[in-house]
Amino acid sequence: MSLNITPLNPALGAVVEGIDLREPLSNSNRDAIEQALLRHQVLFFRDQPLTPQQQAAFAARFGELHIHPIYPNIPEQPQVLVLDTAVTDVRDNAIWHTDVTFLETPALGAVLAAKKLPPYGGDTLWASSSAAFDALSKPMQKLLDGLTALHDLTRSFPLERFGATPEDLARFEEAKRKNPPRTHPVVRTHPVTGRKGLFVNDGFTTRINELEPAESDALLRFLFAHSTRPEFSLRWRWRENDVAFWDNRITQHYAVDDYRPQRRVMHRATILGDKPF
Repeated sequence: MSLNITPLNPALGAVVEGIDLREPLSNSNRDAIEQALLRHQVLFFRDQPLTPQQQAAFAARFGELHIHPIYPNIPEQPQVLVLDTAVTDVRDNAIWHTDVTFLETPALGAVLAAKKLPPYGGDTLWASSSAAFDALSKPMQKLLDGLTALHDLTRSFPLERFGATPEDLARFEEAKRKNPPRTHPVVRTHPVTGRKGLFVNDGFTTRINELEPAESDALLRFLFAHSTRPEFSLRWRWRENDVAFWDNRITQHYAVDDYRPQRRVMHRATILGDKPF
């Protein structure tokens, strides 16, 4: 059975039908999904009740998996982290961000599975970094193309929220030691498609290295706002057992924190990528 791929809007997003992600992924389906991901940047699969092992197996078909330095994970499948509002403060996801840009080789992508949802609320938004870059004027594109920016883990994972207990503090200090601030280009070239996209995000980017602080702050404020305009984004209303797979190299996302005190549980497998250029 061939895959049925339905685009969601011109900037990004498509729903993929005709596949059971619990089954081993054939080479032909893997290649079809990869091509759809490159074209649509974020893919959605309905009715996929994956175990952590099945989720990790699917994600691993696209690259090596990352173990997050802060978030808890599934003990028997540590490559799958747990975003559970009953256990962890996940408000850092309620900000536009690109995952783990504090790494030297940030994520290629991520596979997110909805396990427990509130009766309403808890949507996630994605935005296309390439659509945002394409919409800039040519002079602004030229200005940005030679700049670099600093990405810092502690911007989204501050000590006051992730070092409350001795155990948490030890984990925080180890994560900070292993993940010092990293410099990446402000405009990233996608390693497969060659498309250019903005590669700064409010979750981890702290400053533009070549500019004075006031200049950097002003330009980053503009870029953060511009990157997430409605024209470049979509909003996904989750159902239980939905799975999203996004290209982290060319998108940002925002998990809307509007459902407290109701509980929301998501499992994420993160696929490592390459050094941005």
